Amino acid sequence: MTANEDQEMELEALRSIYEGDECFKEVSPVSFQFRIGEHDDSKAFILDISWPEMYPETAPEISLGGFFNKKISSETKQLIISGLEEQVEANLGTAMMYTLFEWAKDNQEALMENHQAVVTAVTLTSNSDLNAPAKKKEKKEQLTKSQKRKITCRTDNKGELPRGWDWVDVIKHLSRTGGKEED
Repeated sequence: MTANEDQEMELEALRSIYEGDECFKEVSPVSFQFRIGEHDDSKAFILDISWPEMYPETAPEISLGGFFNKKISSETKQLIISGLEEQVEANLGTAMMYTLFEWAKDNQEALMENHQAVVTAVTLTSNSDLNAPAKKKEKKEQLTKSQKRKITCRTDNKGELPRGWDWVDVIKHLSRTGGKEED
């Protein structure tokens, strides 16, 4: 079999295995994301795996660079990637995506054992921001010229809509009250 046939077969298998699974996301036919752990778990992470042209004969590209993983230290990321690369070497030449995902799920606790959440610091530029009361500005809805033109065409000179403009309400009213029945 050629690499493309192997990729098509593995893609079909992945779609059938992970259909409806919220942890699995097919970004493209050769790029996938898989969340390891629950969404609100501090030790959860997302694997980004992409297939090169000659996959499975060549190793897939594994990344933990997504926004979801920003709280994970670079040492922990490197530990996860090196563990996955060992699995890739053991399975090179065969379909390995399911194996990689399951290995990461099974070893999540060991991989994230020394995990310390990375905290990003935020600094204020001045203390006057803290003392000022919170004021919310009301935003007006921004309309385009064509939207304004449509509104003015539908309304009379007082800005009111003409009688019967919402025919759905008219029909609803008539269906509730019933029409006049002649004897």
